[in-house]
Amino acid sequence: MPQKMTYLEATPYIDHDHPTIRKHIGPFLRLDSKEEIIREVYLKVRDGWRYDPYQISFQKEHFKASAIASRTSGHCIDKAILMVTFLRALGIPARLHLAKVTNHIAVERIIEKIGSHELAPHGMVGVYHNGKWVKASPTFNKELCERFHVPALEFDGNSDALLQAFNADGDTFMEYLEDYGHFEDVPFDFILDTFRSHYPALYEVFKAEGQIRL
Repeated sequence: MPQKMTYLEATPYIDHDHPTIRKHIGPFLRLDSKEEIIREVYLKVRDGWRYDPYQISFQKEHFKASAIASRTSGHCIDKAILMVTFLRALGIPARLHLAKVTNHIAVERIIEKIGSHELAPHGMVGVYHNGKWVKASPTFNKELCERFHVPALEFDGNSDALLQAFNADGDTFMEYLEDYGHFEDVPFDFILDTFRSHYPALYEVFKAEGQIRL
């Protein structure tokens, strides 16, 4: 009988046994509680990697946590993969969650290129803590939130911390349109197929060049 997934295992993409990942989680090993670990890991990923939605690559190696950890920025899926990987490495069950969202702020270049402010798939994180699954989005770093007058999200594992519906001025910021569910590992083929179905012209660019810079 196959072993039941505990959402703690290393996988081909969530390679938390890699030396780069072990180096990053070192400081968290001294923390006293799981709640503190969850909060500090969330902040490290939220603010330690600048949000960059404009570099899109569909090379499998791009989605490995150890490769993401060696960069200084990433898009929403990159940052979600990192948070899942760090938490699993620290003994806290975590899984990748994907959805379709709209973003109404700071996406002028994306709208110009793809003709829409609908983004799919969008990555977030499911964390198992205190007997329940809660969701968090470490996407927008604090500096970006301040620039666009959006309160930065906080997360300690006790309740959902999803993308903000409104900015500080009351304008619509993010909306969730469709939930694609959770995944044990990075669903590379699903991500590729979802991108292709939503942005066929950009997918052709990807096939020709291997990556897209919007």
